[in-house]
Amino acid sequence: MKRYQLQAKSIIETLPFITEFFGKTIVIKYGGNAMIDEDLKRAFALNIILLKYIGINPVVVHGGGPQIGKMLKALNIESHFREGYRVTDQATMDVVEMVLVGKVNKEIVNLINLHGGEAVGLSGKDGRLIMAEPKELAVEKKDAPPEIIDLGKVGEVTSVNTKLIHSLLNDGFIPVIAPVGVDKDGATYNINADSVAGAVATALGAKRLYLLTDVPGLLDAEGELVTSLTAKEAFEAIRSGVVTGGMIPKITCCLEAVAGVEKSAIIDGRVENCILLELFTKSGIGTEIIY
Repeated sequence: MKRYQLQAKSIIETLPFITEFFGKTIVIKYGGNAMIDEDLKRAFALNIILLKYIGINPVVVHGGGPQIGKMLKALNIESHFREGYRVTDQATMDVVEMVLVGKVNKEIVNLINLHGGEAVGLSGKDGRLIMAEPKELAVEKKDAPPEIIDLGKVGEVTSVNTKLIHSLLNDGFIPVIAPVGVDKDGATYNINADSVAGAVATALGAKRLYLLTDVPGLLDAEGELVTSLTAKEAFEAIRSGVVTGGMIPKITCCLEAVAGVEKSAIIDGRVENCILLELFTKSGIGTEIIY
């Protein structure tokens, strides 16, 4: 009986959070080890389904870099990166779209549906959901003009058409979005999933944006977790070099979204039920960025 009483108490403690987020939209970027480990995959699906059942609207945006790399290797298509971006020619773009839209997206949809949810898979081409343009990348060089890097079919979001997403949410479905966009002429682009998640969250006016990663969050110079940052503090952390490597685009994504989203957070996707822990506890987990 004591165990059941503790369970009941835990449920009651979530009530203020459920009240706060009821009817609101939360965008979750799904990637990293949470997409690979079977226990974490199941926990993710159950977290998403629970949110929907208690009146919160989850929207999932997913990555798929390792899966793309594996398929390119199997097809003997050489792949290389510049400044963290996969240079994407047309042959690579065909594989990217095949893997992200045809394989990874449908696996996530099936995972959610298998555990009792109702998910629908989308790419940026559906309903012209994600409009894009070629990404311009210039690398500063000491005592020399900036180097302009041609990334091929790598794109950046220019606009998000939320009509289809709202329609699905209103009908009780969970949208699952692959980060593939299209330009005005119909050309397809490979877009960073964090950037797509941020753009979608901003366009929807989401209550929260969560980026699942394979690290606890942002660590300071002493290796301690930074639990909260203002936008100003986040800019300074990038400028001073506290934020480095793959954390830079994630913090930048949160900064770009924070003006339209109440709060963004980078959370550890390796922690089981990380979404519920962030959403329904006072301290949360990971690093939050607020305006």
